[in-house]
Parts: sequence; C-alpha cells; structure tokens
Amino acid sequence: MNRKDFIVKTGLLSAGVLISKEMQAFSLDYPVVRIPMNKRKFSSFAVEKAISKFQKKVSDKELGWLFNNCLPNTLDTTVTFNIENGKPDTYVITGDIDAMWLRDSSAQVWPYLSFMKEDPKLQQLIAGVINRQTSYVLRDPYANAFYNTADQKSEWESDHTQMLPGIHERKWEIDSLCYTMRLAYNYWKITKDNSPFDAEWKSAVKLILSTFKEQQRKTGLGPYKFQRDTPKPTDSLPMAGYGFPIKPNGLICSMFRPSDDATIFPFLIPSNLFALVSLRQVSEMVIALDKDEALATELTALAKEVEIAIQQHAVVTHPVYGKIYAFEVDGFGNVNLMDDANVPSLLALPYLNAVDVNDPVYQNTRKFVLSTNNPFFYKGKTTEGIGGPHVEQQDMIWPLSIIARGLTSIDDQEIKQCIKWLKKSHAGTGFMHESFKMDHPETFTRSWFAWANTIFGEFLWEIFLTKPALLNDL
Repeated sequence: MNRKDFIVKTGLLSAGVLISKEMQAFSLDYPVVRIPMNKRKFSSFAVEKAISKFQKKVSDKELGWLFNNCLPNTLDTTVTFNIENGKPDTYVITGDIDAMWLRDSSAQVWPYLSFMKEDPKLQQLIAGVINRQTSYVLRDPYANAFYNTADQKSEWESDHTQMLPGIHERKWEIDSLCYTMRLAYNYWKITKDNSPFDAEWKSAVKLILSTFKEQQRKTGLGPYKFQRDTPKPTDSLPMAGYGFPIKPNGLICSMFRPSDDATIFPFLIPSNLFALVSLRQVSEMVIALDKDEALATELTALAKEVEIAIQQHAVVTHPVYGKIYAFEVDGFGNVNLMDDANVPSLLALPYLNAVDVNDPVYQNTRKFVLSTNNPFFYKGKTTEGIGGPHVEQQDMIWPLSIIARGLTSIDDQEIKQCIKWLKKSHAGTGFMHESFKMDHPETFTRSWFAWANTIFGEFLWEIFLTKPALLNDL
C-alpha cells in the first residue's frame, strides 16, 4: 500500500470507528447527501470528531445535518494528496471545475487549520497545498487557476495573454497571491513547522513582491495584459488588454476581482488592504526563518506605501454614511462605490485581519454595503445579501456574503439572522451554493462549490465555540 492510500484509508477507518461509537444517538431526519465513506478523497479524524460533537450538543437537527455535509466537503470531494520528490503535494479543485485556484484552494482548507494539532495527516495535507501553491506561483504569478498536470488543455487557451502549459486561467488578481501568504503564515504560526518554507518558497515570495511592484505601474504598464473573445464584458480587459488608465500612487493594480470579473478602476481596495497585511505577515516569516532583513524591509516598505495610499485615495466621504472605503479607485479621483460578494470584499475585511472590526471607517462602510445604496445588495421579503455581476443576473445572493456578514458581525441577533438565512438557502440539497435567487433559493448556481460549503462549516464551528446558544431555536 502506498503512502497516499495508507493516509486516506487509515483516516477513513479511524473516522468510521468514531462515527459508529459516537453518532448512534444522532438520528438523521434528513436524506444522506454526503458522499459515501469509501468514496471520500480524504478523511480527518479531528474533523469527524468536531462534527460528532456539534451534532450531539446542537439541538437543531437541520444545522447538524448541514454541518456534517458542508464542513468536510473539501476533504470529501476535492483533494488529491501525494508525496512528490519527498514532499507533501496536494491538488485542490473548486468542486465542479477541475482546476486549482490559488484563492479557492487556500480558503477551502483554511477552516481545517485549527484541527491540525489533533491530526498530523491533516497537517501534511495542508503542507501539500502550500507546496503546490509555491510551484504554481513560480510558474506564473499572474495566473489565478492551474491544472494538476501541464498536459491538461484549458478551455481558455485562446485568450490573448501568455498562456503557459498547465494554466487553466490567467486573470491577474492580487488576492490570489495574498491567499497563499495568508495560508503559509497561519500554518507556520500554528504548527511551528518550517519544512514547506524552503528556498523555492522564498523565491516565490520574492516573485510575489516583484509582481506587486510591477503592478504599481510607476514606470509603465508592465508585462501583463489580457483579453478574451467573449460577449461577456467582465471577462476581458479594455485598452489593448491593460485595463482602464490609472495614475500611479502606491496602490497595486488588480485587473480582476476575486469573482474573476474585470475591475472597472484597477486599484481594487479590498485586495490592496489584504495585500498590506499579507506582506507584513510574510516579512515576519522571512526574518524568523532566514534572518533576511533586506527582504523583510522591502516587504514592509511596500505594505506601508500601500497603507498610506489607501488613506489618501480610498477613504471617501459618502453623503449618508460619512467616511467609507471605496471599492475601486483609479488615482485620478474617480471611485466606484459598491461591494461584491466574493472575499476579499469590503464587508469581509476584518475576517482577513485587514482592518479592525471596530474601526469607524469600516463600520460606516459596512452600513453602506448592507444597504440599497450598494448596487449589488439585494433585499427581498425573506432574505437579503450581496451578489455581484459574475452570474449576470440581478437578485442573485451569494451565501459567501451572508457568511462574511456573520463572521464579521458584533451583533448576536445579526449573527443569528445570518444563520437563519443560510439555513433556508440550501433548497433541500444540504449544501451551500455559489448564488441563489432572492426569496427563491430553489433557483441557484453551482451545486458543487466547495469553498461556500467549507466556509459555512467554519462559520457554524466558530459560533459553536464562542456563542453556542445562537445555534438553537432558529
């Protein structure tokens, strides 16, 4: 039996013992929709233990059923683990798309970080994600999604950009690189394991830094451009593929949003705020791991430059809400006031540790994005939430936005309301979706979207640990 089979099978066996002993008291009143145990890609004893604990102590059986389906969905269905050249290697698909997004893969395994100390196999799996992401960044820091092998052909191979072998899509998004830094930093802080952070990883950090500096566009447009032959305007860039003009000011251009939709004004503020915190985290790592003060100084200097530029160019005065963060700016004084459902969003900034939840500018911004002054906030008779242009339909709410709202709320009643909305949104499937039609959750997009499932599990687990009373009497 090879190492991969041993890890998967022993994980399933231990989980099976746990289930047989501890879940007998939990009677499911809902259909079994979770993938059968013998077909799961990976199983974590610690995650299964958490599911059992949640179901035993939360009286709401539907929430117990949803937690059982959603928290382990990434492990159950999307991961492929191997040992490559003596190092853990993990490929993570998004769900119904066989490709690995740097953003999605980081977000999908993020909720499992807290379980690693109980489960060495799970730690190894996440180390494999970091190793795989390092190889992808070194292949092309401008690409957002990759294939498992270089011989897989992309449906987007005709895009007008530099499509290298093994790349699924090449949309430049700041957050793609930020997510890799966030995962690496928090893995390192939790485990104290230095093994993923070798010379290749350091080379990737240097490449991220140089890419960010290129996209400040202080001395020209830089090497990246992108256009696609498509009737969907948010899938391509104007002005010969370089996007609309900017006036350099220290901010970093992001030509696409976390939704994979083109930006209007290239200085995307949620992603720039994410970048400054990520740069500081990795600066701490290179000092501790390699005592490279020169690289650390460059990283923190860029973070400081971005921070100053945000305060100068991205904090605007709204006639109703006062000082708020703009969603996008161009440096010429033009701003786009809105918020999108995908993370990083303005709403989700405290979740990423990019701003303090009590920051007055954030709280004003939160009021704005959760109002009808945000063009992508939809308020129905039974549900409300944020959508975006990605699915090309109005009134389509993304569960990600409701989850982000709950994870960043300081109001117990708001948190409870978010859980209620999410509980109603699964339309009998037992899973979260990419989006659903306001007041009509039976109309939804993407039945298999692992990020939404797993972060919903993260949200429920966070509330279970901190405010368990909110999970009952919904």
